[in-house]
Amino acid sequence: MSDLEPIRLVIKLGTSVLTAGTDRLNRPYMVDLARQVAALREAGVQVALVSSGAIAAGRERLGSQPQQRVRANVPLKQMFAAVGQSRLMHLYEQLFELYGLQVAQVLLTRDDLRDRRRYLNARNTLSLCIERGIVPIINENDALVTAEIRVGDNDNLSALVAGLIDADLLLILTDIDGLYNADPRTNPDAKLLGEVDQIDDDIWEMAGGVGSARGTGGMRTKIQAADLATRSGTSVVIANGATSNVILRVLRGERIGTSFPSGGSHLESRKRWLLAETARHSKIVIDAGAANALLNQGKSLLPAGVIAVEGHFERGQTIRIYTADGHEIARGLTQYSANDVRHIQGLRSGQIAETLGYDYGSVVVHRDDMVVLG
Repeated sequence: MSDLEPIRLVIKLGTSVLTAGTDRLNRPYMVDLARQVAALREAGVQVALVSSGAIAAGRERLGSQPQQRVRANVPLKQMFAAVGQSRLMHLYEQLFELYGLQVAQVLLTRDDLRDRRRYLNARNTLSLCIERGIVPIINENDALVTAEIRVGDNDNLSALVAGLIDADLLLILTDIDGLYNADPRTNPDAKLLGEVDQIDDDIWEMAGGVGSARGTGGMRTKIQAADLATRSGTSVVIANGATSNVILRVLRGERIGTSFPSGGSHLESRKRWLLAETARHSKIVIDAGAANALLNQGKSLLPAGVIAVEGHFERGQTIRIYTADGHEIARGLTQYSANDVRHIQGLRSGQIAETLGYDYGSVVVHRDDMVVLG
C-alpha cells in the first residue's frame, strides 16, 4: 500500500450506503469498509468516519415502521436513534476489530462546534484519537438534539469535522456516482462532472433537492458540504459508495466521482480564523527563550516561557503573545484560561496537573493553533 499518501482523511457514510438501499444495515459492506480503512491505516493514512445509520439501526432492532411516519415524527426518530446508536457502534467495533482497529464514538451538535471551549475539546479529542491510531466514528446526537442546535445533516457535519481536524480530503460516499449536469434518474443524457473548480450558481442549480428517502441529505447538502470544506482548505470527492474499493482507488488518484479541489491551504484558512477572533485587551508575555522557540524553531508555547498575563480570556479563545519588550509576535488558541495561565506561568509542563488539579495538555498554545506574526 505504499502508493497511498499519508494524508488525513474524513469519510462520510450516508444511510443509503450503509444499508445498500434496504431497511437493514449491510454487514458485508461494513466489513469491506473496515478492510479498506485497515489498508489505509497500514499506509499511514489517518482516518475519521462521519457515519449515519443510527436511526436505521434502531428501526431494524425495533421493527420496521412506515418510512413517511418516521420522517414526520421527531420523537419516534429520536427513540430509534437512542436504540440504534449503541447497536451501530457495537457493530463497528466488532467488524473493525477483525482488522485490529480500535474505534471511538464521538457525538457532536452545532453548539459543540460554535462554542470555542467545546470546539477545542472536540478538536483535541479527535486529533488525539487519530494520532494514536484510533478511528473516531462521528455522528450528530440525534437522540437528544433539537432543531435549534442541529448541524442539520451529516454531509455538513462531515465538512465541519474536516475543518475541525485539518483534513486533507473529505470523501463523501453516497448512492449516486457524483454530481451530474442533470438528474440521471430522469434524464438519460445526464453527464457526470469529473471536477468542479468553482461552486457557482450553475452548480447549485445542478444540485437540485433532496435525494434518498432513507437519509436526510440530497446532492444539495453535499454541495453545501463541498463548499464549506474547500473554503477551509480541504479537497472533496463525492463518489458512489457501492463502487468496488472506492476508498482505496480515490486515494490512489483514480478519477472516480466528482472532485472539488480546495480553495486554499489549511494554514491560510486557520490564519484568517485566528486573526479574526482575537480576545481584545488580553495578552500573554513570554521570555526570550520562548520567543526564539516560537519564531525560529516552530515550537508550541509552554508554561515555562510565560512571564506575565494581562486581561481576561477563557480557554479556547485566541490570545495575543508578546515579548517582554512589547512586540507582538504571535496569536493563538489558548488551552487554558487567563486565571489558569497565571497559576502555571514559569512552571514545567509536568507541574500543570499538580498545580491546577487537572490539565488540558502540556502546552499553553499549540503550534497547530498559532499564527506567528514575526
